[in-house]
Formats: sequence, C-alpha cells, structure tokens
Amino acid sequence: MTNQKRFNHLAKGVSTVAISAAMGMFFAGGAMAQSQTGALRVAVTANDGQPLSGATVIVSSPDSLITRSGVTDATGRVRVAGLDPSQNYTVEIAAPGYADYSASNVAVVTGRDLSVGYVLSSGASDATNLDDIVVTGRSLAAIDVTSAQVSTTLTLAVVESLPTGRNYQSYLQLVPGVKPSNGGNPSSRSGVNYSDVNGAIGASTDNLYYLDGVDVTDPVTGTFGSNFNSEIIQEQQVIVGGVPAEYAGGSGLISRVVTKSGSNEWHGSLNYYLQNDDLVAEDKHNTSGGFSTYDTAFTIGGPIIRDRLWLFGSYQKKNREDDVLDTDSGEILRSVESDQDYYFGKLTWQVTDNDRLTATFFSDPTEISGQNSSAIINRRDYSRTQGGDNYKIDYSRTWGDLLFNAYYFKHESELTDVANDNTVRDNVTYFNSDPSTIYDRQLGGRGINFEEHRDREEYGFNFEYFLDSSFGTHTFKAGFVSTENTYFQTDSVPGGVTYNSLAPDYLGTTLGTYRRPRTFDEDGNLVFAGWTARSITATDYSAFLLPALSANANALALLDTDADGEVSSLEADALVFNDTTGNPYGNVNVYRTVREKDGPYTVSTEGQSLYLQDTWTMNQLTLAVGVRAEKWEHFASDGSKIASFDWEIAPRLSATFDLFGDGRTKVFGFAGRYYDPIRNDMSDFAGALTGPINNEQINVNGEWITFRTRGPGDAQISPATKTPYTDEFMVGASTTIGSSIGLSATVTRRVSKDIMEDYDLGLYSDPDCTAAACGANGFAYPGSQFYIPLSYFGYDTNPGTNYVIGTLLGGKREYTGVELVLTKFKTDNWNGQMSYTWNKAEGNSNSDGNADFQGDWIALDPRAPNMWGPQAGNIEHQFKAYGSYDFDFGLQISGVFNWNSGALYTPADVVQSRYLPPMSDGYEFGGITDSWVLPGFVGSEKNPDYYTFDMRFKYVRDLPVGEAEFFLDVFNVLDEQSATQVQANRAGSGQYAYQDATNWVAPRRAYVGVRYSF
Repeated sequence: MTNQKRFNHLAKGVSTVAISAAMGMFFAGGAMAQSQTGALRVAVTANDGQPLSGATVIVSSPDSLITRSGVTDATGRVRVAGLDPSQNYTVEIAAPGYADYSASNVAVVTGRDLSVGYVLSSGASDATNLDDIVVTGRSLAAIDVTSAQVSTTLTLAVVESLPTGRNYQSYLQLVPGVKPSNGGNPSSRSGVNYSDVNGAIGASTDNLYYLDGVDVTDPVTGTFGSNFNSEIIQEQQVIVGGVPAEYAGGSGLISRVVTKSGSNEWHGSLNYYLQNDDLVAEDKHNTSGGFSTYDTAFTIGGPIIRDRLWLFGSYQKKNREDDVLDTDSGEILRSVESDQDYYFGKLTWQVTDNDRLTATFFSDPTEISGQNSSAIINRRDYSRTQGGDNYKIDYSRTWGDLLFNAYYFKHESELTDVANDNTVRDNVTYFNSDPSTIYDRQLGGRGINFEEHRDREEYGFNFEYFLDSSFGTHTFKAGFVSTENTYFQTDSVPGGVTYNSLAPDYLGTTLGTYRRPRTFDEDGNLVFAGWTARSITATDYSAFLLPALSANANALALLDTDADGEVSSLEADALVFNDTTGNPYGNVNVYRTVREKDGPYTVSTEGQSLYLQDTWTMNQLTLAVGVRAEKWEHFASDGSKIASFDWEIAPRLSATFDLFGDGRTKVFGFAGRYYDPIRNDMSDFAGALTGPINNEQINVNGEWITFRTRGPGDAQISPATKTPYTDEFMVGASTTIGSSIGLSATVTRRVSKDIMEDYDLGLYSDPDCTAAACGANGFAYPGSQFYIPLSYFGYDTNPGTNYVIGTLLGGKREYTGVELVLTKFKTDNWNGQMSYTWNKAEGNSNSDGNADFQGDWIALDPRAPNMWGPQAGNIEHQFKAYGSYDFDFGLQISGVFNWNSGALYTPADVVQSRYLPPMSDGYEFGGITDSWVLPGFVGSEKNPDYYTFDMRFKYVRDLPVGEAEFFLDVFNVLDEQSATQVQANRAGSGQYAYQDATNWVAPRRAYVGVRYSF
C-alpha cells in the first residue's frame, strides 16, 4: 500500500464531526522522545478519495507562543512539527474551491507524530456553497502505528478526574503493571522491588525521572530527586518498555514531566485541600493516631508581551501533623510535623517565530520534625531537612524540518538528618526463644547525624530532522549530554561509639555460640533457635577477626591453646563474652564501632552520553534503529580518578507493522540493551579518601581489639568492573475497537547481567590459599569452585583494600511478563481503563550496590547452592481499573480499583540488618565448608493479597469570572483494612512475631478541597 492510500484509509469511515478529543486525555502505547515538542501528520482528501494538494494547514493553540503552518503536497499530506504539547490545538484548513474549516481540541503529545485525516466534500452544483460543505475528521491517535514503545501519557485533566495523591509519584500508580510503593519510587516490570537491608519491599532504584527533558533522578540513591506542585504539569509520560535511544533506560520505568508555560491570556488558580482525623475511620491496628493536613497552592500565567514573552509561576504549601502510636498500647508516642514548600517559575521568550529561549526555576525545601512510622521508637527518631534549588536555561531553533535544542541545568540538593536522642546507641541481641521487645533490643539514640549535598550540573543538545523521500519518511534524532554529579557528606557519631551487645542474661556466651545461625535438621526440625541479630559474619570471622586475634598478644595467650602461634577457628569459638565494663547500659560487650576521626569529603562523577536514531516508515512498516553510547568517570575526594567506564554501546531496534493499513491495528517487536551506570554511592564507598575513620572492635576478656578499620582506602573500584545492563525482548499488538476503545497486549522478556557488588579479595582470590587452611574455613582457594583469580578484577596483585567493587560472577536476574490493557478513551462523558499484568521474576541476586553480602560471604554467592529462586518483592498478578463519568449538571464521579496477589518474600535471619535466607549448620560444597543456604527458602513465601477501592466526587460551578471546583476524595471506600505485609524476620522484630501482619491498608479517609480558576 502506498503512503497516499494509507492516509486515505486514516480518513475513511469516520464520523462526520469536528476532530474528536478521544485521543486527548489518555494515551496507551505511545512513543516518547527527548524532544520537548510533538508533531501532527495531516492528510486532506476530497470526497472522491483524491488528495487535495496545495491546501494550507495552520496549527495553533492558546497554550503555545508559536503558530505553525504548511502546505499539503501532491499526496495531500503535510507534517507540522515543533509543536508544544497541549490538548487544545486548532487545525485550520484552506483549500481552493472549498470553504475554510477549523477543527478544535486537537491534541499534540511530546515526541509523537500523531496522524489526523480530514475529508472535504462539496455539493455537485457549487463547490463553494457553505451549506454543502461536510468535514469529517476523527483523531486516530489511540494507536500509534509507527511506534513500538509501551507507555502512558497522563495529563492534569486525567489525574484530577481520579482519586490520587497530589504528586507526580502517586500518578505512577495509574500506569498498568506499576507495583505499589509507599515511598513514591515504585518498581515496574523487572525493576528490583526488594532490598536485603531491613527486608524492604516497595522501593525501586531502577527508575529514571525527567523534568522538561533533564534527568532529576537522585545520582546517589537512584530514586526521584525533586518534588514540585502537580498543577504545573502539562503532561506526564511514563514509559515501561521499548525505550528509545534518547534515554539511558533500565529495568524500571521512566517518568517524563513537561511543565506548563504561560499564554496570551492571564490564567490562574487557587486551591485548598484538607484532611484530619475527623475524616478518617477508626484504625483497627494502632498504626495511625490523630493528624491534620492541608495543601494549598496557586498558579498564575499570562503574557508579559503578547505573542512574545510569557510567564508562568506556582507556589504550593503542604503541611501535615501526625500523632504516632505505640502499636501495642495505642498510646501516643510522639507528634511530628512535615512542612513542604514548592516554588516554580518559568519565562518563555519567543525571540522570533523560529527561536525560543526558556528560563526555569523550581525549589522544594522540606522540614520534617520526626518520622511518622510506629516501627521507629522515640529514642531512635530523627528530624530531616531536605530539598534544594534547580535552574534551567533552554534554547530551541526551528529550520523547516530541522529542530535544534540546547540546554544548561543545575541542581542543588541537601539531605540532613539529626538524631532526636544523642545518647550512645546499643543494639542488643537476645536468644530467639526468649521474649524481647523492640525497646529491649534498641537502647540509646540513632547513633548518627549527617549532612549531605547531592548536586548536578548538566548541559546538552539534540537535533531532530524529518525527511520525506520516495523511499518513505525518516525521522532522524541525535543528541549529546554532559553531566557532573557531586556528592558531599559530613557526619558524626554521638558519643563517638556504637555498640552491639548481648543482653545481661547471656553473660558467659561463647563466640562459637554467638555466631551460630538458626538451624534445622534434614526433617525440618529446629536444632538451634539462633539469635535476634548477629554482628559478626562468617567472612568477618575468617578474613579479619582471626588475624587480629592472632596479632594481639593477650588474645593469643588466652586463646591459642595448641601454642602454634595462631588463633584457629575452633580456638576463637571458645572465646567467652564475660565483660560489661564501660558498656553504657550494663550489657555484655561483644562488638562496637569506634569513630576515630570525623572528616567531611566530596566525591564526583562525570559522564557523557550520545545517541543516534532513525525512524523509517515505508508504507505500513516502520523500523526504528537507534544506538546509545555512555561513558562515566569517578573521582575521589582528593580529586584523583578512581574509575573509568569507557563508551558502552546500547543498540535499540524496533519494528512496527500497520496490520491493515488503516492506522487502527499494529503488531510490533523490540530488542534493545539498557545500561545502568554505577552511581555516586559507589564513588562514596571507594572514593572517600579523606573521609571519616571507623574501627570495628571485638571484646576479648575486657580488652577491645580492632579487627577491621573502615575509612580512607576501605575499597576500590576494580579496573575490570563492567557496567550492569538489562537486555529486553518484547512483542505486542494493539488495536482500536470502534472509535474510542483501545486494546493492547505485550509479552516481555528481560535478562539483567553484570550485576555490581563489592568483593572481599581475601575471601575469593588469595593464590596462596589451600583446601586445608582456607576451604575448611569458608575461603576459596585455587582449584575450588568459587575461587576467582585476581585477573578477573583486573589486578596482578591484591590492592590491599578491605573490598573491591567488581562484577558479580554468575549474578543474573530473569523476567517474563504479560500485560493486557483495555482503554476507553473519553467520549460520551466517560472514560476508563482495565489492565492485567502477570510477572515472573527469578534470579540469584538482589544486589544493587555494596549494600548486600554477596561478594563478602561465599554461602551467598550467586553460584552457591539454593541461591536461585523467585525474586523477593515480585508480585505475580496485578489487576487495575479506573473510570470517570461527567454528568451534564457539573458533577463528575470516578473510581480507582487496584488488586495484587501479594509480594514475595524470603523467610529471613538478620545479620547486621541484612535479611538473609536461612542457612545450614555447615557442610562442604565445591571444596569449601560453609553454612550454605537451605533449599526452598529464597522467595518462597508470599505477603497477603489485597485490594484498594477509592472514589472521587467533583462538582464544577461556573462563576461570572472563572469557575469553582469542589472535591471529595474517599480512599478505601469499603474500609477494608487488609494486611499488606507480614514480618519476614524469623526472630520477629520485637514488635511483631514472624509472619504477623506489620502493614495494612489505611483506614477509610476522606479528603476535601476547593479550587478557583480563571
């Protein structure tokens, strides 16, 4: 089929109406691009099916400073590009022999070429008779038949028609397949949804967050790095698959927000929302007490110079006060307050019809007096100051079909935590079978105060060129970005020391008993109950503790019973903990960390990325071929370069076929690679050469012996470390049913490799180790299954640091997902969506940095027995639905329903706050004796399934000037306070026993608000 016939099909058979707004509010299956503008492909034909060449097409919007125009070619087609995103464009058509016509409410979406078709028909007697003119046009953009991207576009109109939180993070929950998250960083598809640290579920570090084309992801944590007033959003695009070369991509989602600009008319709004405990049902689980919250904001936008210079600004104030309850007694523990201020300002100067300069500022200072979690007791509470300033200058230029954009961006951010109790911290261990509460286990304050600054400076430019040739159309895109991230930290330890002790009843416990894990026999019967927590791991024991004991004269004299000059494992096991001297709370001294020296420091990373992509459409087939290249360097606190990751090449390829040539049905496929660059947290770990110094010590007969020092020189990034990556393979299909229903299905396969971890080379890579000396003590030796030569890390000799960051040998994660989405676009006063997602995630590592013990303990090595299994945090089944209906008298009613089958978790024993799978009492495997993970535990349990059902009621009242809107949101309408998570620690937490519910759906609560807009 020729391009001409294809565009004819787009216009045939559609209803005789002005252009529909069906595609204007919610898009599924759309494409995203780095460009801040979109385009329209307009086809104009006569009633006999022949193209109308020479027709003038003018596209304009009150939300845009520019008006674009073009003239249809011999095939009756014209592409009008460089359009700002908006839902209210007007398309005006003038053709010789036909009456002029304009269609309103046409949508333009950033990075997309949407196709619209019009048929101009006239009476046989007089082609210019206005009474006989019939214009048919229906936007067929519910399916973009030139793209294989899987994404969703949300506008402010969509999210404000539904009961959601008033922030862009909560809007992500409207996207099919996005998993629940309390912290605003949800996992999607193969994104890791679990951390061994505290067994946390519901937070992902695999997402990317863009604001007006710049990356505002936190360079240290990989979570969102900025907050802002949701009413500044023009559109929010969320891509979950088939990521184009413009983006770094990854195993998570990409959120891309485009903000509003001014207009030629002054517009604004003022709102106030509130909620308090009088609007909340009784909490059945003592997790929330009295509270009050309000949220008020205003926006203002308009012309400083009409058609040339526009202003848009916003301010939002959020305040919340909470009474935090004791989960057992229901008594108030404390009252805390959160105070947030969000500022936004934007100047848009249309210098000429083809040149634009934009300046943007936004800021999000936040003060939090304490934490509202009942899992944090008062003496471990802390206040927080966070937020910062952001500045951006953007220039764009249009030369016909060539678009150019350049920008400079600066981000300044602070995060400061101050403990409310500055007494010395002591984490106290109890035997699992003995009762103990969280108050027994956590003595003293939090044990740390810190101040961090996470700043970014970035500039970039990109090009987009459209070429219409006899071999089809090409859209070429290219871009370059240069980024510098800096991370400053200073901290202090109250009292200069933190303890990990045994409770007084365990005076006389031996080290061998203390380090023994909870164990079962072959029949599953409990052999040893174990401890609530342990502070000395098997790796610590062999790699650091035994050499330190052997080097200390007093310890050697006490423990070296065979007088061979060394303390063996069996000899060290006989060490008796019988000293309480100097312990701040009279507990039995076991382990402590002494702050030898404080030291502020700054580390940094510098990166460059570039991309090139060609989207080639020939008749019904579209091929998108792209490549992305990324390069990163890491610098230590003394300015020296500590790592260099040379150009990594990430190919992206997709094919899309317009199945029937009518723009209504497509099949598509995608294959591509996403790299996940190593973040600033690793620059911190390996580059703090002038930072603080901490000494880890064990108590031997009343003497504290340092067995490991952490600080400058603690770690290196090994020369052979590779950048982690995820490969994606995806197929799918989408179709339009009737004029306003879209149905899509995708099948996705992802594999993540080259996972990054920190290694103890003494454990894995000592060439002098033997089976007798090392294998029996949990160390790898040459010829054993787990031995890794120094050359694997790029070394000839051991660099002498405690750890090296490297590529986790054998580490891998696999994901398979199926997703079905049925969308009713807004016509006849209503719209809605239903989606089902099936996720299967397996692997042998949850690592996302140096936080896990893989690389430090061979029993947890990815190649070790029983490590492969279902991924903790995965949710196998998800169902989502929402709908909204507008009544003619101004009332709008909507609802959102979400159900999931429950997140998987691993029954865990806690070692140094890490939730580790249960281990054996020790046996030989692969030449090494260790306490290997027991079979069938990794990802073996599931949290409860649960649902939420929320509703919104909105009433709009026209006023002589502007309008007033009244809102009532009711969350958890049925007041089903279902459990959402259980305690995974087999020893319990001191608040909740193993597998007792720890989190629940919040009680039914109402949220009321009013807004005036003009």
